[in-house]
Amino acid sequence: MIHLKQPLVLSAQSSNVASPPLFATAAAASGQQRRASGAGRSRSGRWLTARRISCASTEEAVGVSTSVTTKERSLTVTAVVTAQAPTSVYVARGLDDIQDLFGKTLLLELVSSELDPKTGREREKVKGFAHMTLKEGTYEAKMSVPASFGPVGAVLVENEHHREMFIKDVKLITGGDESTAITFDVASWVHSKFDDPEPRVFFTVKSYLPSQTPPGIEALRKKELEKLRGDGHSERKFHERVYDYDTYNDLGDPDKNIDHKRPVLGTKEHPYPRRCRTGRPKTLYDPETERRSSPVYVPRDEQFSDVKGRTFSATTLRSGLHAILPALAPLLNNSQCFSHFPAIDALYSDGIPLPVDGHGGASFNVINDVIPRVVQMIEDTTEHVLRFEVPEMLERDRFSWFRDEEFARQTLAGLNPICIRRLTVIDQPFFHSL
Repeated sequence: MIHLKQPLVLSAQSSNVASPPLFATAAAASGQQRRASGAGRSRSGRWLTARRISCASTEEAVGVSTSVTTKERSLTVTAVVTAQAPTSVYVARGLDDIQDLFGKTLLLELVSSELDPKTGREREKVKGFAHMTLKEGTYEAKMSVPASFGPVGAVLVENEHHREMFIKDVKLITGGDESTAITFDVASWVHSKFDDPEPRVFFTVKSYLPSQTPPGIEALRKKELEKLRGDGHSERKFHERVYDYDTYNDLGDPDKNIDHKRPVLGTKEHPYPRRCRTGRPKTLYDPETERRSSPVYVPRDEQFSDVKGRTFSATTLRSGLHAILPALAPLLNNSQCFSHFPAIDALYSDGIPLPVDGHGGASFNVINDVIPRVVQMIEDTTEHVLRFEVPEMLERDRFSWFRDEEFARQTLAGLNPICIRRLTVIDQPFFHSL
């Protein structure tokens, strides 16, 4: 066994053997220290001097060997993705569910905030597929990250589903210690790769000035900002997040009737705040007017949720009003007035009995689904009752409407609060009436 910290002695007979390159530098550095260490007598009686090669310094050799043979240490990072469970049903839903089981629907890429000191370029991203766990809406991925990777500055997410999905957050846990986890607050819709092959990028919550942005994510931040700003061309799509602005050039519909032509608001002639740009094609009779379409483009993260969208949909709202008005018309025609205050309270406590049979009874479910916060329907064993929800003001105080403070509040919150004027002169008849 060779001990590197002890002098390495080579005999004169083996001097013709080439020295290993690993120790060539050490042998040359110690060449000036060579000396004759002893003498030996040969069979012919002559003295032979043995050459002694001493490796006085072996630190360089040790350093070279470890850099060649030792592999860089890596860390195991667990990425936990919290997503909203899909509620819609579509054709490829079954295929997406199968891919979820095999963990091939969410591709994560970790981006270092530092550059590679050897090349001066961005470090190679660490990739890994996240698989669905037993907890609904939770995905998990384990990735091996080099110890020299540096701080994680961004996470790229590629959605392999055929539909978009809402991701709440992404947590990076090192070594199973959740106290040191890095959380990326996403709270955004991630488009499908079939709609746009570019993955979504999410940065840490820390803000940077342009001059202080880490070099590893500087190019990503610039690219993301350019994407959000838009280029002013092409028509916007449903899944995009472009915050580009344009004039109000869709107020009229000259293709339907030339009399429906309207001026463009937001120009020098007609100054007005701008709207979100849609990029729709122009009309045939007026090249300055855009064609109307439904729905109108809104950046994806600014759109209503499914519940709000159904509630505020014009079609369903009209259906609910058409269902309510015929049912209430005979009751309102027969009712002259409220004889006392308990009769008003009965609208919220007892409700109004409505007939089950007939055309009006079939529309009760529509009423309850469309505008549940306006009316509530209670089904008893013998009759249907239409009960109005108690206003929040009456829940606090039944006679709050009788006070001047509430009257002033409703006036200020009304349609035209500008009509309020300060009383400067009190007429004599008005003063006596007080």
